[in-house]
Amino acid sequence: MRRRIAIAVASSTLSFSLAGCGMLGATEDAGEATPTKTNDITVGVLMPEKTNTRYEQFDYPIIKAKIASLTQNKGKTEYANADADPDTQVSQMERMIEEKVDIILLDAVDSKTIADTVQKAKDAGIPVIAYDRLAQGPIDAYVSFDNELVGEVQGRTLVEALGTADTSDKIVMINGSPTDPNAKQFKDGAMSELNGRVTISASYDTKKWSPEVAQSEMTEAISKIGKDNIAAVYSANDAMAGGIIKALKAAGVSDSDLPPITGQDAELPAVQRIISGEQYMSVYKPYPTMAEAAAEMAVAKVQGRDIQFDALTRDKVDSPTNKGIRANLVTVVALTKSNIQETVIADGIHKVSDICTAKYKAACEAIGLK
Repeated sequence: MRRRIAIAVASSTLSFSLAGCGMLGATEDAGEATPTKTNDITVGVLMPEKTNTRYEQFDYPIIKAKIASLTQNKGKTEYANADADPDTQVSQMERMIEEKVDIILLDAVDSKTIADTVQKAKDAGIPVIAYDRLAQGPIDAYVSFDNELVGEVQGRTLVEALGTADTSDKIVMINGSPTDPNAKQFKDGAMSELNGRVTISASYDTKKWSPEVAQSEMTEAISKIGKDNIAAVYSANDAMAGGIIKALKAAGVSDSDLPPITGQDAELPAVQRIISGEQYMSVYKPYPTMAEAAAEMAVAKVQGRDIQFDALTRDKVDSPTNKGIRANLVTVVALTKSNIQETVIADGIHKVSDICTAKYKAACEAIGLK
């Protein structure tokens, strides 16, 4: 994968400023031919699961709204969520192919299982853009965050949290689902920062990104290593971090003695845990940037606006089945107590009133969040 410059902690406004420099702002006025389709288009949108709330709270609504705005409210979306079941997603995608949608945005539950269905779409003349997770098969483009950078940011921030990290520090790694290609990239990125600097005493690949499975894995790790011997926990996302924290507390670890724990997705409960000190960090991924880019790519592809589509897909990635896939990789931000205001709040992802409920009022006031 073509790599971007790693940025551990920065304002998300940088990510949005990139959109204004032509990367996401290409228009049909760039000397393109007349579009081959009108604004009356249908975009199929397939999301992978509901445990991670971002897909239904942010990604899909943003995509839907952007497609409407790009098509003078004539374009529409057909939506389905597979609820972490790869067979369900295959059926959902096959239905969209039968309904002859114009293009499909696919966030795969299982990147390998869906490959044959991607080929069916290709055979039916329906382009497929892989969204968030790199599906196998003949996809036309890919839009996601720089996944190895996500892992690097998590690993680097975890090392920083330890202060004088060395190989005597025992780390537990709770990684994502083995069927999600992103999970391996997150892990590879994290290991590039952790390898040789700390000791990975236990590592798990967590089925379906399940918080309950993560809790069970953490309980096993505590039994193996000892609750007082765990220096930090790498959690690949926020939902699993919640399960990990439950396991630690069940083992008798007090709030003040919780080790640094990572996360990803900047979910509301995770932001509250960061403020209270239960979770050290998350990774904020500016969903509006990625979701709007996906919508622009889909409309440009369907309407034959090749110059705009090329401007939106300047990166290249490889999947196990296809090489040199056109891509748009969006950068990410390490979310800690220090930058909540200028990231998730400034970008409208969460409101202060939602974060700073009665339980977290004092913690919010302590960091000037009110």
